[in-house]
Order: sequence, then structure tokens, then C-alpha cells
Amino acid sequence: MSEKLVRVGLIGAGANTKLRHIPGFRAVTGVEIVGVANRTLASTQQLAKEYELPRAYSDWRAVLDDPQVDAVCIGTWPNTHCEIACAALAAGKHVLVEARMARNAEEAHTMLVAAQSHPGLVSQIVPSPFGLEQDRFVKTLVDEGYIGDLRELVVIGADDAYWDYTELLHWRQEAEISGLNVLTLGILHETAARWVPATTRVFAQTKIFEPRRPGRDSQGRVDISVPDSVQVLTYLEGGARGIYHFSGVNLFGPGKQIHLYGSRGTLRYRSLPEGEFLECGRAGESAMKVLEIPQEKRGGWRVEAEFISAIRGLERVTRTDFATGVRYMEFTEAVARSAALNQPVDLPLKMLG
Repeated sequence: MSEKLVRVGLIGAGANTKLRHIPGFRAVTGVEIVGVANRTLASTQQLAKEYELPRAYSDWRAVLDDPQVDAVCIGTWPNTHCEIACAALAAGKHVLVEARMARNAEEAHTMLVAAQSHPGLVSQIVPSPFGLEQDRFVKTLVDEGYIGDLRELVVIGADDAYWDYTELLHWRQEAEISGLNVLTLGILHETAARWVPATTRVFAQTKIFEPRRPGRDSQGRVDISVPDSVQVLTYLEGGARGIYHFSGVNLFGPGKQIHLYGSRGTLRYRSLPEGEFLECGRAGESAMKVLEIPQEKRGGWRVEAEFISAIRGLERVTRTDFATGVRYMEFTEAVARSAALNQPVDLPLKMLG
């Protein structure tokens, strides 16, 4: 059973597909990548040639129409995730969708309903890669009371990714494509949410400091529709409080960090260019120290292996199922609503209309 052949079709082949998914699938025994459909036929043919894929499909619908395809890996922009994922499930294909799940919570809920309507098919979202190595170890420490009762959560994603406004507009700065998520808010919240109780309320403010920059398609300067700065105050189940600071315009900013402050100690996760680090300081100690994770509790990237194993019936998807994706999509939408209304928004999110 474990060697059952699984044939995967690629729909969209951006950086993550090239860097992770193609080698990840090829590392799993009994998996065949049968072809690709990218944004244009020319790029599709180039990718098929470069990665030695048998088929260059005319468009994504042709991938779904191919009876030789068992599963699809959707690596397109978020504005197409809902349509393609729902169509793929309706066509009887297992689905792996690149994060972010969709543009907004409504689309995410639509995808979840589609997945629930096809319980025999595997539906998975590419998880946040941050903290995967530390994930199980941190969860164990928190659950066993290593830092005592959680009091405060601090989540930071602040750098200079969009500081240079002479650079071309990035698709993540277009709400029509990217949706309501801001910067790395969703992806770092997903990591933090693995370690702490659920968020029950958010109160946010956002800002676009420079509203225009050069467009990608030589159309001159165009409007930016996604904030480049966001701050959020949160409530968590059990009474802890949270602070989120995200920015793409911070020169020498603090980068990506997650802090857990408890009644007996502190855990701090940092993602740096030289690697990821987990530090801890407890009551009575003079300074924080780097924690070494025991090998048996160390995690890592195994998205493609988990997807295939779930298709073969050997395990269930944990990183990340559609229900979990809906929760982080509700969080990012709650932040957007709160900033627009200048008032707190409760979670789970009440859907509009």
C-alpha cells in the first residue's frame, strides 16, 4: 500500500514549487510528476523542459481533465486558489494548495466546504515553514508548564522588504491578488497559533506610508492597496494578551520573532539569515540561553511526504489542513476589518452577508 503510485500535476510553478515541491515529490518513492501548467504557455513549456516533466498543459483545466493525474499541487497566486482547489476536488483530485489559503475568509470557507464534501480526497495547505523544526518541542514545553502560565504573546515580522519604493510593485502589495493578508502576518500567526491558545479578539491599525510605486507591466506608477505597516492587540483564550508588529518599511528592523512570556519564564523564537533559534530564560537565571532540541523532538519540512502519505492512507494531514487554514484566514480578515472600522473584532469571525 505504501508504494501505491501517485501521479501529481503542477498548477503554477513559482519559487516555492521549484525550491521545495518538485524536489520534495521526487524524493518520495512511487510519486511521478506528470506535467505542469503555468501562467503562459511559453513559461509552461520552459518549465517542462527545465525540470524534465512529460507534459506541458495548455491551462490548469487541462490538468484537471487528465485522467492520469491523481493529485494537484496548486502554486498560483492566492486570487485563483479557491476556484482551482474547488474545481480540482470536484474532478476527484487530491489537493495541495500553496499558502496563503485564499484572499479572504469567505473564499477559505468555500474551500473548506468543498473539502468536506469530498472526504475521500486529501486537502492540504502548504504550512508556514517558520518554526517547523522547533514546533513539537515548543508545544511540549508550553503544555508541561516550562514557562508557567502564558501571560503575553509577541509576534514580530518587521523588515525593509518594501522600503525601496523605486522597486516594482510586488503581487503581495495588490489586494485583488493577495487578499486581506498583510506582509507575513498570516504565516507567522499560523506558527504562533500552534503554540498558544486561540485568539478571541483583535484590535488593529494599519498604514500605507507610500501609496504608489512602479507597476510590473510598464503602466507607470500604480496604487498600493495592501498596508506596509500593521500593529495588532489581541486577546487569547485563558486570558493572555498578544501584540503583533508587522512592517515592510523598517530599515534594520527586528525581523521575524515570536515571544512567549509566562509566569515562570520566557521562550523566544527567532528566524535569522543564519538559521532559526529557540531561546529560553527562566526565573532565577541571569540570562536567556539557546535551547538545543533533542533529535527525537526535532521537526522539519515534510509537506510533500505528508501529502502523499495521507493519500496512501498512512497518516492524517496536520500541517496544514483546511480547517486550520480557515482559522488563520479569519484572523487576517479580522485584523483588516478592525483596522477599517477602528474597533475590536471578535473571533471566530462572523461572516458578512
